Amino acid sequence: MMFGLPFGMIVEGSVSILLMVTIGYCVVLNSRLKRLHADRDTLRQMVTDLVQATDLANAAVKELKTTAVEADLVLNARLEEAERFGIQLANHVAAGQSLMERIAKITSVAQARDPVVPTEAPKPAAPPPSKLQSALQQLAARERVRGSAA
Repeated sequence: MMFGLPFGMIVEGSVSILLMVTIGYCVVLNSRLKRLHADRDTLRQMVTDLVQATDLANAAVKELKTTAVEADLVLNARLEEAERFGIQLANHVAAGQSLMERIAKITSVAQARDPVVPTEAPKPAAPPPSKLQSALQQLAARERVRGSAA
């Protein structure tokens, strides 16, 4: 006997204290496991949301690529059309210049034949043909380069 208590009582008291500590530890462990399980569900939901967000981002990137390709095609078509209009405009300017030169020649011939009409009338000024011809040549060269690239 120790301290007046029977040995069996001491063992049973020790076992009961150990059981109470074990039960307390099980309660703490249970609460931690519940939290871990809840965190696992939260993590699973976060992963699901991340996968959905990634899918949406991929779809948006595909749409952006499609839109960029369409915009590029439209822009190229408009550039080609603008170059064609530039060439046509240059041809019209050249034709207008040629017409002005003819009119100037006709006017000078008519003035030379008719002595009553004063010869001091101002002649229409035309832009130098070299600038116009160089612009036409540049446009034609661009059209050839674009035609060979296609």
